[in-house]
Amino acid sequence: MAGPQYHPHLRRVAICGGTHGNELSGVYLAKYWLRDPSELQRSTFHATPFLGNPHAVEKCMRYIGRDLNRLFTADILNSKDLDTEAYEVKRVQEINQLFGPKGSSQAYDFMFDLHNTTANMGSCLIVKSEHDLLPMHMCNYIQKHYTLSPCPIFIYLRPGEESYGIASVAKGCVALELGPQPHGVARADQIAQMRSIMACGLDFIELFNKGTLFPAFEIEAYRLVGHTDFPCYPDGEISAVIHPNLQDKDFQPLKPGDPIFQTLHGEDILYEGDEITYPVFINEAAYYEKKRAFFMAEKCTFSQPALQREL
Repeated sequence: MAGPQYHPHLRRVAICGGTHGNELSGVYLAKYWLRDPSELQRSTFHATPFLGNPHAVEKCMRYIGRDLNRLFTADILNSKDLDTEAYEVKRVQEINQLFGPKGSSQAYDFMFDLHNTTANMGSCLIVKSEHDLLPMHMCNYIQKHYTLSPCPIFIYLRPGEESYGIASVAKGCVALELGPQPHGVARADQIAQMRSIMACGLDFIELFNKGTLFPAFEIEAYRLVGHTDFPCYPDGEISAVIHPNLQDKDFQPLKPGDPIFQTLHGEDILYEGDEITYPVFINEAAYYEKKRAFFMAEKCTFSQPALQREL
């Protein structure tokens, strides 16, 4: 059997709330932790909470000019002409200076990014790739130690795709996506769940830093393969809504011939794919501006080697 993979000690950890200013579980927690970060701290690392998009938080909006969580690409990070750019583009530069630079040895060791969704995603853990060993081990640890609700894993990058999210500034990252929760609303149960999952993630880092050997394992995850947009009239207006049989069925199998939309005339529109897929972010409110109805994922099982801190 192959031996463990080794990873450096994690010394600096960032926790971001308010990447989207109307996703209030992370906003409220980040604001609280900025006042008193004591519950985030452990003996082997320092945790730094921050608000990703303060102006959007003030206005309780997803973003001001552009979606902050899509802008951490090389083109934007390396841009020199920012005078006429949106507020979020300038904020990208600030965050990259504070917690990066992205891809450098000076970047923070790890970042958590806290989100809510109107979709029935449960307590979803989002990672860039199944090849990110430490985040995958963290997800496995959370699934085993946070038992109040399922914590499905969603892999959002396709092979070869450049990472673009705020947490990608750090060397390693996991995003929390809890729902359903309306945007602009704070729910005590969602805040409590997010807080507990964060505690699990921080406990994992503490154990890792202390030299705990995490054994090899197999884990199930859902990997992004595509998306489905709403049907539209010729003028671009949405012509059908999510079918009742699909609503709230995130991470459940969708078979060819199953209904996915229903027109206002009461007609069903069926899924025409050739294979079973697993819809996620079904009917997410924030994606209506893109006419996006849901994303499609494949369910996979990945084998992960043992992990331990390098000596």
